[in-house]
Amino acid sequence: MINFQYLRTTSAKSAINLLLKDKNSRFIAGGTNLIDLMKRGVTAPEKLIDINHVPLKEIELVGNKIIIGALASNTAVANNEIVNAKLPLLAMALNAGASAQLRNVATVGGNMMQRTRCGYFYDIEMPCNKRQPGSGCGAVGGFNRMHAIFGTSDKCIAVHPSDMCVALVALDAVVVLANAKGERNVLFKDFHRLAGDTPQIDNNLKADEMIIRLEIPTNNMAKNSHYLKVRDRASYAFALVSVAAGMEVVDDKIINVRLAMGGVAHKPWRLTAAEDFLKGKEPSLGNFGQAAKLAMSGAKGFGENDFKLQMAPNTIIEALTIAKSKA
Repeated sequence: MINFQYLRTTSAKSAINLLLKDKNSRFIAGGTNLIDLMKRGVTAPEKLIDINHVPLKEIELVGNKIIIGALASNTAVANNEIVNAKLPLLAMALNAGASAQLRNVATVGGNMMQRTRCGYFYDIEMPCNKRQPGSGCGAVGGFNRMHAIFGTSDKCIAVHPSDMCVALVALDAVVVLANAKGERNVLFKDFHRLAGDTPQIDNNLKADEMIIRLEIPTNNMAKNSHYLKVRDRASYAFALVSVAAGMEVVDDKIINVRLAMGGVAHKPWRLTAAEDFLKGKEPSLGNFGQAAKLAMSGAKGFGENDFKLQMAPNTIIEALTIAKSKA
């Protein structure tokens, strides 16, 4: 790991100003991903700007929205009474991620910015277009058991690693970003990007911007929500496939439904076709199966991850079934 300059700031305005002064600087809060990348030689910022003392840790209900500051810890959000009462899907997703120790220091903003855990990305001796554009994708034709089945390109088939982000895309969250001139809102579904021809660009955060907060509308799906994560071991493992499912059921009819998947694409994958199919229908196993079939349109395996083509729809059905059964 190379030497770097360390700075500490106490306001969003000063943090952004420091960022503007040096293009090769990075914000650091929990550092649970960034430090790993620096140790591996994947990234080498010359300056780290510590933003832990910026007052962005709020978790509060304002009208019909839950406001969560970018520096709120994953543990604080997962344990918050408002979140658990109004948006239990988010709490479940957060508790499914990493380990308790990591959740204690990892922040909401950092979770959004974490990078893929693809082995080719982390191994600087291997080809990776995400790390070194134009070098090739080692996972295509290589070891790709953990890799994407949706939205892939010949440049990259890596997956986004976050559990929290899967729930947020299902919950129609909005990201508030700030630069020196002011703030702008981005729908969470538009924050992360597919790999396309530029896999090195993970999201639509601009170079002069900082994540300030999330704004998440409340809904009537708290009663029938579930986050299901299929992984190789019970803790501290990334998803092979995960599903965030929420339903509002009235008189045995699905009035509203939200579905998203993790472990299957370069970004959290919203299942809009499945949602549209389920609205107005009975929450039955047959309808869940048909929705899962629609959700798999366009899916493509790359050899070692072909099992996901069966695991993914089965996980959708199971997540919906569990969500329905909750009292």
